[in-house]
Amino acid sequence: MTGANTLMASLLLAGMAAAAPPPVIGAWFWTDPLLDGEAYRPFLDAAAAHSPYSLLTTSLRTGRGEITDVAFHDQIGRAVRYAAERRLKVAFDLDVRLARRAFQARYPDEMQEELVLKTVPLPAEGTVSVVIEGQDLSDHMTGGTIPYRVLATRLERVYAYRRGADGIDPATVREITAPAQVDAPRRLTVTLPAGAGQEACVIATHTYLTPDVFAPHLLAFQREIVRQYADVPLSGVMKDEWGHPPDHSGNPAHDRYWFSKPHAAAYAQRLPGGDLVRDSLLMYVGEVGRSAERSAAVDAYRALCLERNAAIEEDYYAAGKATFGPDCFVGTHATWVPYPGAQEMRKQGLDWWHARRDIGQSDETTPYACRTSLAKRWGYPIWFNQYYSPRPEAYQHELWANALAGGRVNFHPLYPRDDLGLDQAHLALLRLPLMRGLSRLRLLDHITAAPLDCPVAVVFGHGSAMNWTSPSYNDVGLDIVSGLARAGWPADLVPSSMVAAKALRLDGEGYVCLGPQRYRAVVLHQPDPGDQAALGFFAQAAAGPTAVFVVGDQRIPRAGACADGAACVDAVKAKLAQAGVPTVTGWSVEVPAWGHVGTQAAPPADGHSRLTDGTWLRIAGAKDAAGDPIQETIQLGGKTIEVDAEGLFAIRLDGDAVAAVAAGGLKRLVVGDLKVELPQRADVAWNALSGLLIGWDGDVPPELARLAPMWARLAEPPRLP
Repeated sequence: MTGANTLMASLLLAGMAAAAPPPVIGAWFWTDPLLDGEAYRPFLDAAAAHSPYSLLTTSLRTGRGEITDVAFHDQIGRAVRYAAERRLKVAFDLDVRLARRAFQARYPDEMQEELVLKTVPLPAEGTVSVVIEGQDLSDHMTGGTIPYRVLATRLERVYAYRRGADGIDPATVREITAPAQVDAPRRLTVTLPAGAGQEACVIATHTYLTPDVFAPHLLAFQREIVRQYADVPLSGVMKDEWGHPPDHSGNPAHDRYWFSKPHAAAYAQRLPGGDLVRDSLLMYVGEVGRSAERSAAVDAYRALCLERNAAIEEDYYAAGKATFGPDCFVGTHATWVPYPGAQEMRKQGLDWWHARRDIGQSDETTPYACRTSLAKRWGYPIWFNQYYSPRPEAYQHELWANALAGGRVNFHPLYPRDDLGLDQAHLALLRLPLMRGLSRLRLLDHITAAPLDCPVAVVFGHGSAMNWTSPSYNDVGLDIVSGLARAGWPADLVPSSMVAAKALRLDGEGYVCLGPQRYRAVVLHQPDPGDQAALGFFAQAAAGPTAVFVVGDQRIPRAGACADGAACVDAVKAKLAQAGVPTVTGWSVEVPAWGHVGTQAAPPADGHSRLTDGTWLRIAGAKDAAGDPIQETIQLGGKTIEVDAEGLFAIRLDGDAVAAVAAGGLKRLVVGDLKVELPQRADVAWNALSGLLIGWDGDVPPELARLAPMWARLAEPPRLP
């Protein structure tokens, strides 16, 4: 192929459905050894030569300093420049949590606080002591360094009151004084007086070693860190699992509340007259005759958590673009616990769909319905899920199941593995046949830039799902999603807050849409009674061609009312079948629902699916990480297709014509008058404009050359010995 043709083919590839080919992402974590000399070279050399990675999302896991240290800046700069020489891009984690001590030194009065409530019956005589003791908190951001330490504990307030079976009598609530002794930074002892027939609530405040989410200087400090690295040729930045400090329980007792003076001021502005300390007692215990006020207080508290954390994410995104250019990559997942439930609601208000990213991303076992909707929310054709396991074979299933559902894997090193250091765990993946399968998936990017076609959206009431006074608390409708996916109709899970965000919309024909996805049916699951924007939107949608169903007490004219999730699944299935909406391979894999009873449906590593542009996709990777044989006769669009390939086969028809094909290990393809028989198997893709071969030596075979005017090549990386 001539140099001019090679250049033209490259330009055609770059002008395909996306502005540039999607990245192939690997996760790279820096432990102490990488901070010295040129220790970063072995992994970068191996990744460049033995993987199809094009982008490394990179983060520190060390206790030797903080991201603001000059030594870190200089070492990161050296590594990034070395990576660039090997055509590897790097997006680095510049999160403020990697500079917690620097923030504390500058803004000691702006650290994160938490209200802790403890109730006790008052004795008829004498006194009673209440002890409140904090615990240091830890997550992945503190794995190699100090935890979120309790820096101080203080008494905030004490309330006394009378309490019956239905809650506190609000007329009896009074603030009392009580002597308090701080035995250690984390331990507080409060001595309460007698009060026959009464109860008291002690409210203490812990201060943690991490910036307050509502800190006045947080955004400026965040931007300052990003700008500090402006001279480093980073290809982008990442933020991983942002939010309040970790709480794996999700606070089921509702006796703890994130707090600070700026937070309390924002609460009082959000709920005029609201006092976050006093209202924490109302939200915790409940008071007779104040159920509506209690629900409103919880709504306000949760909404602030969502809005503020989303604003921090938005500011970080803007800082990355301003510093490294509009085409830089801002990524990695907002998901912390991989389930849209209580833990996420407490951490950041379940802000997954509000935390701006260039590509929809998730983590671990995040439900696939969230992954597919995040792709459409952020307007990128594919989604990524960062995945880890101690078992190499688990990565194989994730790779091919993700591909079937329109996604890719962001490869985290093998973990946990006591027999492998983190550096060796990174290299171990490059020794697997997994890299061959990953390389083949690049073929799809040549012919399509469309996400998985999900004909149904399950839209959950964002506020009601987060409000523990609501009967639908901690229920986002995943049972409905799983029921439909098992039957062969994948569904997107979407929060109702996407209406106000203008992401959910009606197209010119009145269909409900999210990004390029046009829905044939929408389920409004337990909508918020006070969310007039969402209720009005779906009332309008119900008059259009998208069938609307409602689960919950709310009634919408022309929408189908369903008593529960099971009835809703049956109703939607009947509607889709009546409308002739075709099924795909049912999601037959059952995985645990994180922290919940039962399982949720997930895709297999072998089956077929459709993309929104009409591309029909066949995936086969259940047995071999590089791809299983596909030797089949397929009926599609009135045509008979005979194919002999490996791992993947994708085809898009345009009437009677074949518009595009991608196939791993293609040997033979017959579609009507089109017949391709190759002397040896080839990883190949083509459309009307150009073709792509991966790992092919020699000239383009004549059987392929006639299918497209120009051809480009990609290397097939050999496995690491």
